[in-house]
Amino acid sequence: MPAKFRSTFFGDLDVDVTFDAAIGTMTHFVIGGQADAFVRPRSADALSMLLRRCHDSQVPFRVLGNGANLLIDDIGVDGIIVKLDHDCFKQTRFHTTDRGNALHAMAGADMATTLMETVRHGLEGLTAMAGIPASIGGAIRMNAGGKFGSICDSLETVTCLSTTGELITLARDDIRFGYRESRIAEPIILSSTFALQKCDPIAIRDKVKEIFAWKKSCQPLSDSSAGCAFKNPLLPDGTRMSAGKLIDNAGLKGFSVGGASISKQHANFIITNSNATSKNVIELIRIVREKVEDKTQIHLQNEIVIWSRDPEATR
Repeated sequence: MPAKFRSTFFGDLDVDVTFDAAIGTMTHFVIGGQADAFVRPRSADALSMLLRRCHDSQVPFRVLGNGANLLIDDIGVDGIIVKLDHDCFKQTRFHTTDRGNALHAMAGADMATTLMETVRHGLEGLTAMAGIPASIGGAIRMNAGGKFGSICDSLETVTCLSTTGELITLARDDIRFGYRESRIAEPIILSSTFALQKCDPIAIRDKVKEIFAWKKSCQPLSDSSAGCAFKNPLLPDGTRMSAGKLIDNAGLKGFSVGGASISKQHANFIITNSNATSKNVIELIRIVREKVEDKTQIHLQNEIVIWSRDPEATR
């Protein structure tokens, strides 16, 4: 982004801007390069104006949530990275409707914090999100979930901003959700509403504890990791095969490239140490996919999202 362009693009916008920002350290991997511009809008209006300006100037932009399933390439990312972490994007509100209890959550709200608020209110609906590190918007974007359910299960509406900054509200039935994906065309999720059911707070708390205990027993939660590295592949009979089991059967548990390695606790987790680079992780992903396909003829798809200036790095 040329210096002259930098001085004029953001000048009249109500945003915080950092140029050549080290966004790799903002991910759970804590590795990777810089972004041309890291922008934190202070209001929804400022975000809308920024989107229109990016659209008119053909400047690429991406939204950074909690960085939980994200890898930033060592060579960095071009364009603008948007972070919705000012208070106006983190608010949540409980209310009742003619259909029952509901939660309205802005996209920047933390999933873990929001979940515990529902537990304290004795409201069931987001329990399946226990142990999933994400922002609300990021969780919806990837339809986060696991063994116990997905975020789309209790979702009612999603309000987005279009590429030109216009508000668009979608009902749950208007959105096509799939396994670890949502077909939401608009680039930015702004807020959402969830339908919740009144339950015994102690029972919900115990259920959350049970999910956490199960995850702690089989996942490397204390290591630097982006969660599951690969999606569980869909078999011809319509069932899903455990990617971790395929990787384990290929003899890859503990296999490493530089400072990145396959977890010995769960083979679908890539963990990193202080010497790791993003190139190590990208190469390890390539090797795993190649060896699993050679052994089983099953092609693994990344669950980790890779951002890079080099399009080849993301394939």
